[in-house]
Amino acid sequence: MAFEDRLEAHRVDLTGYCYRMLGCAAEAEDAVQETLFRAWRNADRFDEREAGLRTWLHRIATNICLDMTRSVQRRALAMDLGPSSPVGGLLGAPLSAAAFVRPIPDRLVLPADGDPAELAMRHETIRLAFVAALQCLPPRQRAALILCDVLCWPAQEVAALLESSPAAVNSALQRARATMSARRLSSGSGVVDESTLARYVDAFTNSDVDTLVGLLRDDAVMSMPPFAWWIEGRAAIRAALLGAADVCADDRLVRTAANGSPAYAQYRDGEALGLVVLDYRDGLIGGLTTFLDPALFALFGLPMSLPSPVRM
Repeated sequence: MAFEDRLEAHRVDLTGYCYRMLGCAAEAEDAVQETLFRAWRNADRFDEREAGLRTWLHRIATNICLDMTRSVQRRALAMDLGPSSPVGGLLGAPLSAAAFVRPIPDRLVLPADGDPAELAMRHETIRLAFVAALQCLPPRQRAALILCDVLCWPAQEVAALLESSPAAVNSALQRARATMSARRLSSGSGVVDESTLARYVDAFTNSDVDTLVGLLRDDAVMSMPPFAWWIEGRAAIRAALLGAADVCADDRLVRTAANGSPAYAQYRDGEALGLVVLDYRDGLIGGLTTFLDPALFALFGLPMSLPSPVRM
């Protein structure tokens, strides 16, 4: 196999790693592209007797990501930016898109096949809430946690990659795990029940607020980046949906997949409006994050407009 092809075979793995490090699909793709370019340019320096290609590439990617984190702000979810908004409150002024963790298509970061248990773990560790929690860690702790706990590398190998010691890596891991534990990330099965999603789409497109709210967990959260606005709980979400029912009456949804979760492109008057990512747990929806950014549609291979529906 040509060296370029061997490099390309690691793209999905590297993109998943860089995305977890950076919280943004565009920045992750830039980091991966730079990683592969540096590897290709320095191919004569690669010695497989010293380290495998995967290790070498992740060392390059880590250095690039650490450099990138020095010049950008920490990305977050709306829930990390302040208290929940009052029911009926205004959205407020939009923030920079750089303030938020951004969604990424599953195809860029998740392998098409493999061990079911490993695939389930990869899905869990690419979810929006998990990636946002990672951004709370100092960058080197973040790298250590991803490499050890997500990619299952031994501490000794991670220490060599980070030019550190196994003891320092284990200490960093202990602190990182404590921080992640304090975030109290949602647990439970993320296995999708297609009938529930079909009910969600039907309820949304028919403005059936009561049915839609019935599909939510008691502690469900709703947010709409780039606004810091967010609300929590069925009652608050019901009130928000009732207030928007007339506005969204003719909106249409197109299925896609983001961050290991079901997602939908939302169109208003046939034009791209935003990307809705669902946090799905144990048969119910725990989160509705609507990224009001039509520019995301190109990344997901979605059309910017839909043909007008045929009226019968």
